[in-house]
Amino acid sequence: MTTFANITALLDRQQADYRVVEHEAIGQTDAISALRGNALSQAAKAMVLEVAMPDGGGSRFLLAIVPGDCKINFKSAARAIGGKKSSFAAPEMAQSLTQCVMGAVPPFSFDDRLALRVDARLRDVGTLWFNAGALEKSIALNADDYRRIIGDASYADIATPMTVSA
Repeated sequence: MTTFANITALLDRQQADYRVVEHEAIGQTDAISALRGNALSQAAKAMVLEVAMPDGGGSRFLLAIVPGDCKINFKSAARAIGGKKSSFAAPEMAQSLTQCVMGAVPPFSFDDRLALRVDARLRDVGTLWFNAGALEKSIALNADDYRRIIGDASYADIATPMTVSA
C-alpha cells in the first residue's frame, strides 16, 4: 500500500474531516503553500532526524513536524524524545523510514522505528495542510482531528519562528 493510501485509510477509519488536493509536483513548503492558498503557519513541514541518546544509548529516529513559517530547533527536538542532540538523518534512511521522497513526507509515522513529535504551534491552526506521500497530492485536514488521531503526547515545542530580514 502506498503512503497516500495508508494516510487516507487512517483518516477514513478515524472519520476525520479532510480533503485531497491534486497539484503540480512541488516539494517546497513556501511554493506549495502559495499554490494551495494556505498560510505558511498551516503547512506541516516534515523532517526526519537522527537523535543521539544519552549514556551511549545509540540513536533513535524522529519525524519532526514544524509549521512552514518555522525552522526546527534540533536540541528541543532531541529532548522531546529523551535525546541529547539531533541532526538530519541520512537521506537514504529518511526515505526508508517514511517510504516517501523528501518533500512528500506526511505528518504521520507508519514505522515503529520513527517517533513522531509535532510542534505545539500546529495544534490550533484550524486546517493543517501537508503533502500526502506524493509530491502532487496534498491533504487539508481539520487540526482538531489530527490532534485526536496522534494524541496530545505527540506535541512539543520543537520549532523556532523564522525571522524575516528587511
